[in-house]
Amino acid sequence: MGKALDGVRVLDMTHVQSGPSATQILAWFGADVIKVEMPGRGDITRSQLRDKSNVDSLYFTMLNSNKRSITINMKSPQGQEAFIKLLEQSDVLIENFGPGVLDRQGFPWDRIQKINPRVIYASVKGFGPGPYVDCKAYETVAQAMGGSMSTTGWHDGPPTSTGAQIGDSGTGMHLVAGVLAALLQRTQTGRGQRVEVAMQDCVLNLVRVKMRDQQRLVHGPLREYPNTEFGEAVPRSGNASGGGQPGQALVCAPGGENDYAYVIIQPQGWAPLMRLVGREELIEDPAYATPEARLSHLPDCFGILQAWTSQRSKIEVMQALNEIDVPCGPILSMKDLIEDRSMYDRGMLVEVPHPERGNYVQVALPIRLSDNDVPVERSPLLGEHTDEILASVGYDADAIAAMRTAGAI
Repeated sequence: MGKALDGVRVLDMTHVQSGPSATQILAWFGADVIKVEMPGRGDITRSQLRDKSNVDSLYFTMLNSNKRSITINMKSPQGQEAFIKLLEQSDVLIENFGPGVLDRQGFPWDRIQKINPRVIYASVKGFGPGPYVDCKAYETVAQAMGGSMSTTGWHDGPPTSTGAQIGDSGTGMHLVAGVLAALLQRTQTGRGQRVEVAMQDCVLNLVRVKMRDQQRLVHGPLREYPNTEFGEAVPRSGNASGGGQPGQALVCAPGGENDYAYVIIQPQGWAPLMRLVGREELIEDPAYATPEARLSHLPDCFGILQAWTSQRSKIEVMQALNEIDVPCGPILSMKDLIEDRSMYDRGMLVEVPHPERGNYVQVALPIRLSDNDVPVERSPLLGEHTDEILASVGYDADAIAAMRTAGAI
């Protein structure tokens, strides 16, 4: 069975997380993703946060599945010549260098267009045009400046980052959408184009409901929030649901650090919940009978539920609440997830063999296409495919050997 992006070649000049998360998705969709790396070093994450010495780190392997690696010294004339040959035969070029880095290496957009008018040139930057354009951005910087941190955490605590990598991987997912749209438009126009995403912008897009609430705040307090005081900006609201329905993480047995279940009280769920926990008298009680009445008693409402959940495991709570159609999710730790055999059975977690580090667990493609079989392959060793990639664009063995001697690859 073919893959969605069979025949699409991607030159991947990205590093760390935002770019590699995007190119990994494209590789899983079937594109031939060629990771262009500096000889002798490669992507810096190969050596970051190592759990084993002298092997590629899990940081690298988790973001670079199904790719091929070529080493090219872009400061070498021979290296630049090889890059041009690859660019001529590629569909997409992706980079997440600092502003102007590729331009200074001699490859501004206008030259790239002349080399290959059909190529799509995609970039990840920290910020769009404006006062921050030259500032460096990292995951938590993007969360800070995209509005996420100011709205995450507890009202009496400091701004907090989320464990979900919405700055890096979240931006990568936006980049995938842009690249696929540009590839589709090229089928109509025959031309490539620029695709640009900024980490600050993508984080802001992911917290758009807080921008919704900023505008609502002008007209009075946000009643579904647990906060008792409101200033001029949307406050941190703990674990309150962002969808307008009250929600809270409730303690479950046996009371460990992740023994919680997140429960949402929808209007239609109140009566079934009260029957389940043995408090039927509150179904018609005027202080609790309507969503509007319950807003002023939310701590009591969740206290009633927690008296029940604290006597049961988080999985038992989920099962019981799902039987009465009440939205509920147990707080699953990374340990819970990596030990969950159902995640492997459905292919969301895959154990991948690696020639140097042994087996590791890889998070697989979360997007399912019925006509695509997407096996998860290990990340490439540094420069593992240099010879075969150069041979595919016309270099013979002697020329490749000479380039290696000259330090071009």
